[in-house]
Amino acid sequence: MSVQSKIKRITVPEILARKGGEPVVCLTSYHAHTARFIDPYVDIILVGDSLGMVMYGMETTLGVTIDMMIAHGSAVMRGTERALVVVDMPFGSYEESPEVAFRNAVRIMKETGCTAVKMEGGKRLAETVRYLSERGIPVMGHIGLTPQSVQTMGGFKTQGRVEEEWAAIEEDAAAISEAGAFGIVLEGMAEPLAARITRQIAVPTIGIGASAECDGQILVLEDMLGLSPKAPKFVKEFATLGAQIAGAAEAYAREVRARTFPAVENTYGMKKVK
Repeated sequence: MSVQSKIKRITVPEILARKGGEPVVCLTSYHAHTARFIDPYVDIILVGDSLGMVMYGMETTLGVTIDMMIAHGSAVMRGTERALVVVDMPFGSYEESPEVAFRNAVRIMKETGCTAVKMEGGKRLAETVRYLSERGIPVMGHIGLTPQSVQTMGGFKTQGRVEEEWAAIEEDAAAISEAGAFGIVLEGMAEPLAARITRQIAVPTIGIGASAECDGQILVLEDMLGLSPKAPKFVKEFATLGAQIAGAAEAYAREVRARTFPAVENTYGMKKVK
């Protein structure tokens, strides 16, 4: 007789049920230890391709590979037991066709154990979102400022600041929602447009630089911890760990050079022989 283990993690239906209710709390994470710290407090952990810039010093996310996403996604899964874990599909892994996207999404889910994947894009991706959703792969959408399209956008530019842009972005949101996405990230978007889209679509919107009108919020963990040299305007630093790390390193270096560390309490002595 087979034994089914009880699902402890937050599920996709639970996230869908939060539409218009208690805000969905999301953060990024790329490591087991940081994931372990935030797991009790968040609903969704996104293993974002932002890791290319945050961890590897890339100028954009375009150089991130599937192997990188799988390595970090696996680490986050090992460090969590409660949050729903979403892994970004990197640039070039899903645009070619729904079939290619399906194969790569299956690989990511099998090798990490994550619950869902995230893809950037609007109407052009609706067919792919539907294809994956119908085959058992939960998909989170991402519209507005889409970092994988930074070259065609001409930089990291806020979207929807003039009403002439609204119709196309609203169409993107509707298309992805109707195709089966269980949530849509709205990034770098003017507040009135984000509020309008949130009211229009049936699935939760997750804002990042898109105002409190969204159904939830996400930030890059390193940004909100004060570890980024220049965080975007929409970030609030809830800690200043960068300064604390620098201070700790300075104190450590000072004690090593003064030979006050390691002290007696940090040193192993010999065993007494009977």
